[in-house]
Amino acid sequence: MANGSLNRFLGGSPGGVLIRLLFLSLVVGAVMSWLGLTPIDLYEGTVALVRDLVDDGFAGLRHVGTWLMYGAMVVVPVWLLLRLLRGGSGQ
Repeated sequence: MANGSLNRFLGGSPGGVLIRLLFLSLVVGAVMSWLGLTPIDLYEGTVALVRDLVDDGFAGLRHVGTWLMYGAMVVVPVWLLLRLLRGGSGQ
């Protein structure tokens, strides 16, 4: 029963999974070497990418916040005026 759970978790027999992982590791390592990449390069590149996305994302949020405030400066007074003219009837 435990062996079936282990096979299900691993996605196959432990020996078969080990062989597949070794083969994929060899292929990925060869490609990375051919491209001149190291795991440190990948890590630093990922950290820089996330940092840039966060910086750009927050800049985008600042723009959205500005647009929201500009729109609210027009929409809220018009809405309030219409509510007052209708007497707050809700129709």
